[in-house]
Amino acid sequence: MAREVDRPRRLHRTDWMALLSGTLFVVLGILIVTRSITDPLVLVSLVVVGLGFSGLVAIVARAIRGK
Repeated sequence: MAREVDRPRRLHRTDWMALLSGTLFVVLGILIVTRSITDPLVLVSLVVVGLGFSGLVAIVARAIRGK
């Protein structure tokens, strides 16, 4: 019976959609708190474009991975 420390670790793959979406919302939150963005239309458009970019990166990363 192999000890737990002897087994090789499996690394998790990067979840690009979650990483980029989280970064987007943190940055937008900072911009809202500092009042750099005051127009709701600009905010909504940045959210839509940012999530679209995150999805595109996630799709490309999955295609490159071969999954």
